[in-house]
Amino acid sequence: MEMEDQMESQKRRGMQSKEDLISERTGSLGCIGWFIVIVSGFFAALLFPITIWFCVKIVQEYERAVIFRLGRITDRKAKGPGIFFVLPCTDNCIKVDLRTVSFDIPPQEILTKDSVTVSVDGVVYFRVSNPIASVANVSNADFSTRLLAQTTLRNVLGTKNLAELLSDREGIAHSMQSNLDEATDDWGIKVERVEIKDVKLPHQLQRAMAAEAEAAREARAKVIAAEGEMNASRALKEASLVIAESPSALQLRYLQTLNTIAAEKNSTIIFPLPIDVMTHFMRK
Repeated sequence: MEMEDQMESQKRRGMQSKEDLISERTGSLGCIGWFIVIVSGFFAALLFPITIWFCVKIVQEYERAVIFRLGRITDRKAKGPGIFFVLPCTDNCIKVDLRTVSFDIPPQEILTKDSVTVSVDGVVYFRVSNPIASVANVSNADFSTRLLAQTTLRNVLGTKNLAELLSDREGIAHSMQSNLDEATDDWGIKVERVEIKDVKLPHQLQRAMAAEAEAAREARAKVIAAEGEMNASRALKEASLVIAESPSALQLRYLQTLNTIAAEKNSTIIFPLPIDVMTHFMRK
């Protein structure tokens, strides 16, 4: 509970700091600034039939507009979607796309914790959650997120050994997502998903791992065959004890064997020999 309270308090402080930063940027324009705005509005109204094409802006449903008036952000909230008006010469409108964007992380040559060089690539899905922060806090949010994803991939995989890299891809992706989301929060970026696409091993390591797996399979096969022979010998021993207790069981087994041979191997000639005769010679 204490950890959760601390995390919530940190989030609140972060939100308050962001709001304070935005409020500082959306401060007053000053006397000269308001004078320029009034003059711009006067000329826009005077030349209304012409300036209407410069004053009206349309923003799509998946977009938001950040308006700078004389270099300052006019409002804490981005404009849109729909239609709105701006003043010519004083207002600068920047459109921000809110749709989810995906990009491929180029293959990275990474040295794992157990000193194995592998090539790993992935894919990242992110979107803009705060249009004002994505415009005011970073020059190019998309490009910065791409570069940060590459370095984060190297940093995260550098702490893993080869076995963890091959077996725990989901955990590695979740760790990368949390690190990226925390780092890009100040840029107004929300990282929705990170996936590890492919892990390429050196050819020599692939051959060594294949030989090791083949040797392990052969060892398991030999153990299974030895266990089967041991079980079969125990079953034969038990069967011999049962047959020794009942002499007629041996005769029935003999007739069953003849029936099986006659059904499967018709070209084989068998001369039946009574067991009583054999027992007579065995006694002598």
